[in-house]
Amino acid sequence: MKIAVIGGYGPSLVNFRGPMLRAMKEAGHEVCGIAPLDSPDVPEKLAAMGIEFIAVPIRRKGMNPLRDMASLMALTGILRRHKPDVVLSYTIKPVIYGSLAARLAGVQNIFSMITGLGYAFGQTSGKRALLFKLVKNMYRTALYFNKGVMFQNPDDRNMFMELGIIPGGKDTVVTNGSGVDMDYFTSSPLNDVTPVFLCISRLLREKGVREFAEAAMSLKRKYPDAEFRLVGPHDPGPDSISAEEVARWQDAGIECPGPVEDVREELAGCTVYVLPSYREGTPRSVLEAMSTGRAIVTTDAPGCRETVMEGSNGYKVPTRDVAELEKAIERFILRPDLARTMGEASLEYAAEKYDVNKVNTTIMNFMGL
Repeated sequence: MKIAVIGGYGPSLVNFRGPMLRAMKEAGHEVCGIAPLDSPDVPEKLAAMGIEFIAVPIRRKGMNPLRDMASLMALTGILRRHKPDVVLSYTIKPVIYGSLAARLAGVQNIFSMITGLGYAFGQTSGKRALLFKLVKNMYRTALYFNKGVMFQNPDDRNMFMELGIIPGGKDTVVTNGSGVDMDYFTSSPLNDVTPVFLCISRLLREKGVREFAEAAMSLKRKYPDAEFRLVGPHDPGPDSISAEEVARWQDAGIECPGPVEDVREELAGCTVYVLPSYREGTPRSVLEAMSTGRAIVTTDAPGCRETVMEGSNGYKVPTRDVAELEKAIERFILRPDLARTMGEASLEYAAEKYDVNKVNTTIMNFMGL
């Protein structure tokens, strides 16, 4: 079959979907990746895997009707010219406009992957109610034409069904995230000298980075030798953390080095991985930390809660609760042995549930590939 995979960010085709694209190629299918040309090396990296790259103008943020209509028409033209047998889209705009474009182009086998609900679903009343209703209705229209819809956690699937976004009888599956390449994110020994607590995230409020910083500043006053690292880029938008606030965290002893090229060095240097997010599809950074043998502290929130077996490979805390987050982190300072035993449990759990090869098998079986 000829398969077109549509994403909203070019490098994600390599970094996040690379193993899936390779699996499709190895199964004998012809595969092309469609996304904005956000990075000039994406076409070359995909070509090395035998996958064609096609650039398309999709703006990840904002709801400009004229630009979004242009994206829809560009996608429709691409799909009409290339005539894929199957279209798979992931992230919000590619799912909506990719599904509609595939329908307009006459593609019969249309699939979508809901990788998280994002800012529009973070608050369904008040100031963001109009945005929520708009995106909900756009999802409902686009997914009507899908043969099947994949979710990364059961909470998101349940919400789409309760809201009537997914029509009755529509085929769905929970894939356990995008999986983690355990040959790339390999286990590494723990630092036994200084406890290092790491959070890797875009600097957004709904990722829980403010709660991480507040808990870290409090613990830093009690345990000056403990280290706290918040690694990730500034992400402009309504949910963004200001540069001034990040500077205050740094003045209080929190290390905020910005984005890094390869997170494996950061994971190898940490003792425990922390992600206090309000909601995720399935957080890749947590899976990568588990694959390297790290204990996890995260929230009892959709997408996050499935990654932790409470008291076995880590702890779950309520969202937005700095005090409970601080207590969970402090357990590893008071009992250094927990990081080792829970890290071993994380590694076993990742291999059992989140290995990318198992996840890709689920995806390809669901799509009939």
